[in-house]
Amino acid sequence: MKFREPLPSGSAILPGASLQRAYRLLVAICTLHLGVILVYYLASLSLSHLPQLIGVSMPVLGTAAHGQAPGEPQPGVAQPPPPSDVSAQPFLGRDSSPGADSDPSPMNNLISVPVSPTTALSLPACPKESPLLVGPMLIKFNIPVDLEFLAKQNPEIKMGGRYTPKDCISPHKVAIIIPFCNRQEHLKYWLYYLHPILQRQQLDYGIYVINQAGDNMFNRAKLLNIGFQEALKDYDYNCFVFSDVDLIPMDDHNAYRCFSQPRHISVAMDKFGFNLPYVQYFGGVSALSKRQFLIINGFPNNYWGWGGEDDDIFNRLALKGMSVSRPNAVVGRYHMIHHSRDEKNEPNPQRFARIAHTKETMYSDGLNSLTYQLLDIEKHQLYTKITVDIGTPS
Repeated sequence: MKFREPLPSGSAILPGASLQRAYRLLVAICTLHLGVILVYYLASLSLSHLPQLIGVSMPVLGTAAHGQAPGEPQPGVAQPPPPSDVSAQPFLGRDSSPGADSDPSPMNNLISVPVSPTTALSLPACPKESPLLVGPMLIKFNIPVDLEFLAKQNPEIKMGGRYTPKDCISPHKVAIIIPFCNRQEHLKYWLYYLHPILQRQQLDYGIYVINQAGDNMFNRAKLLNIGFQEALKDYDYNCFVFSDVDLIPMDDHNAYRCFSQPRHISVAMDKFGFNLPYVQYFGGVSALSKRQFLIINGFPNNYWGWGGEDDDIFNRLALKGMSVSRPNAVVGRYHMIHHSRDEKNEPNPQRFARIAHTKETMYSDGLNSLTYQLLDIEKHQLYTKITVDIGTPS
């Protein structure tokens, strides 16, 4: 039997000794690597968190130093400039209700980060169909309407009847134009019902009441042309809804916005037994985009008295190759505020002759021939009233 001869040092080479050395070296390298990572991690921690990590309470930004009144500048410390036009925001984790303790606890300090004011750039687009809609509504005209109280019920509406959704960006910039003359009670009901509907539809909208001064024959279409022109001085609207003041929708799914084709909105009025009186009917409430309105040169200016202008508008659309879109007869139901026909709004005896010549007159009678005198602009809380002198029948 042969024995391994001892090495000069007197130690023997044990089986696996080289493998053991390799393991020790690997463990040492891993330990060093973890140590380096730990050092970098500790170095990356904010020193402002150290008191909380070790359980010591210290003043943080937004709390007063010892012996110093809250809000008083500290000597030798540059103070940040006051925010411009930004309302104070509550701190996360702090009760901002009246009577709540305003002194933050150490735990509150950990999460006392001011909420950034929401900007338009950070808002998402409004959904294609608003989730706020309620569907069919009960409409009544036997309740008194106080406009001051109504304004308090709708605090998001800005002066002049302007509203913009606060939690999303609406692509529908809608000017709602109402031709008007001596219908204040009807206007109250219109504002009472329509403002909540329009807000639920998440529209970026404004209300413009175009008031005809004087005692001449009423000219609905000319007032609508004026409303289009005046509203664009206020805001970059891309859609225009033209509405009689006595028509109230019965379902808020009936959208007051524009579509790829001109929109007839009031398709089923109670005065017509909730039916469309005839296929070409375009009266009551309608919507045209800015582009559609300009293509047809706006509305005719020479329809004085009742009737005919809506049929002329329909002809203009057809002559320009556009078709009329409508909601279905259930969603498009309307209640009309019943009233006797106004003086100075008798049926226009020339309406049928004028309708027959739309093709010849549409290029010379419309926006390009519109004349009027602007008398007054009143900015009310719920609407803008524009009073104009539109002249006399020619």
